[in-house]
Amino acid sequence: MALLEQALTHRSSGPDNNERLEFLGDGVLGCAVAEELVARFPRLPEGKLTQLRARLVREESLVEVAGRLGIAGFLRVAIPEPPPSILADALEAVFGAVFLDGGYEAARKSVIAAFGPLLERLDPERTAKDAKTLLQEMLQARRRPLPEYRVVSVQGAAHRQSFEVECAVAELGLKGTGSGSSRQRAEQQAAKAVLEQLQDGG
Repeated sequence: MALLEQALTHRSSGPDNNERLEFLGDGVLGCAVAEELVARFPRLPEGKLTQLRARLVREESLVEVAGRLGIAGFLRVAIPEPPPSILADALEAVFGAVFLDGGYEAARKSVIAAFGPLLERLDPERTAKDAKTLLQEMLQARRRPLPEYRVVSVQGAAHRQSFEVECAVAELGLKGTGSGSSRQRAEQQAAKAVLEQLQDGG
């Protein structure tokens, strides 16, 4: 029970929080999802498996699962309106707690049970590509250099940061900026901005 309480405690509520469990749970989640995908799709190439895994472990999917499990009602967080990322982090921390308490097999089963609905509706033939992937593929097809990303600014307190990232393709004179609660989300927004310019004939 102590591990579960720690998994549901955000650092805003004290030093005995879920950051280390989140780190552990992130690794457990990635491994469990990868193992399940390999078993479900024995003929799927590595590239599509990677895309499917990315779709499952991205923040939006974690928030959806956490919401279905009702994790928000048990969170210990001293922030009036916590961002969705805190829910996603708590879910990963719970998987980390299960791993420490019962081992990998118990954690794997908890991941598969929690992600059951998302796993069932996966369609390998309709693997959605994110903006960064689409931009990279489009530039490669045109034999152009890959885009460069740089963090323009990081604002806010440690538990509620906002990142601003610039994506640039210098050879084509294209630039785009994006913002988000993580560097990865900001990079996706910036890539989307450049992708739109490229598609418009940039």
